[in-house]
Amino acid sequence: MGAQDAQDTARRLRTIGDELSDRFYERADVVRTLVITLLAGQHSLVLGPPGTAKSELARELTGRIDGASYWEILLSKFTAPTRMFGPIDVAALARGEYRQVYDGRATTAHIAFIDEIFKCSTAALNETLGFLNERIYHPENGGEPIRCPLIGAITASNELPTGEDSAAIYDRLLVRVEVGYLTDPSNFAALVRSAVGSAEAPPRTTVELAALQHAVAEAVPSVEVPDAVVDAVCTLRAALRRKELIASDRRWRQAVRLLQASAYLDGRTAVADTDLSVLTHVLWDSPAQRPIVEREVLHLVNPDAKEALDLADAIEELEAQLDAMAGQSREALSEWVIKKAHHQLATTGKRLEKLRAEAASAGRSTATIDRVTRRRHAVRARVLTEALGVDASTVQAQL
Repeated sequence: MGAQDAQDTARRLRTIGDELSDRFYERADVVRTLVITLLAGQHSLVLGPPGTAKSELARELTGRIDGASYWEILLSKFTAPTRMFGPIDVAALARGEYRQVYDGRATTAHIAFIDEIFKCSTAALNETLGFLNERIYHPENGGEPIRCPLIGAITASNELPTGEDSAAIYDRLLVRVEVGYLTDPSNFAALVRSAVGSAEAPPRTTVELAALQHAVAEAVPSVEVPDAVVDAVCTLRAALRRKELIASDRRWRQAVRLLQASAYLDGRTAVADTDLSVLTHVLWDSPAQRPIVEREVLHLVNPDAKEALDLADAIEELEAQLDAMAGQSREALSEWVIKKAHHQLATTGKRLEKLRAEAASAGRSTATIDRVTRRRHAVRARVLTEALGVDASTVQAQL
């Protein structure tokens, strides 16, 4: 494949990301991160409570790869390795032959979705680690290891690992993204409306398996990593170590391919400072550490985004005040809106608009600013609906 083909693959993947972001509300960053992870040939974890569309999003994304063999499973503590990698051929066993059937199992999959990954049984642990790490499976009869064509696995869980066995798997999932329930009332209203009646079929862009494989094996690794980016990574590592946030050398090395994948997805031939933002999903172990990592990353690469996060703190505080006022009279809530919430949200909105304009004119990423802006819209929508009694279905027009 030539440069033009590589550009077409990146364009198609960007379009797929846009289509999924339109369909799955408040998931744009999650979608982009999952696409980048597949391009890097790595595995991801989507962490969040039940009912946050983790499975549906994974299926929709992986279903956009034409020609790919897709495998998914919901694990439990009782899941046997043969159910994952290939059941015993009963007919062959009756003839005295011990053989496994691999078709349709993990051993033949290009893309895998593993739900409740941390409930992997002890019996299947070693084979699952081998599948994720080396893309190999050791047959039950002790034959030659089977090479699996796996590009990457998307995994999901409602909770963090609790035991040593599941922690070993957690360590092998390079990218970790959090999802929660919808926060913007207007998005929630749109979600409810989508369940009523027959909606028009959304556009559905796809990419060929061979094109994705070429991107993973050839195009992404050829993206240049300038010395300035290497220096920035070293600076970030030192900053995080000062805060006692330690990532393994293996994790840092693997993260470089994510930076290359981010640049490739955007149609660039060299990694830029803005690509470092993907590391906010790599360098934490517990969700409580993620905001610290994010601030250190953004302090290094994007001062506009760092200020946007400071504004996000003020927005979160305002939302906490709204939660604390639950049950109070409409008069008390209205007074709070007039005296505090309205002014603070308006001031924050103007500052975010200015930050975005400055970032765009300087060629810097506006992703974080846009995310905080959406968060502000969500909180303002809550203020309108819960404090002032505005109909949720009409809120979007007032934002």
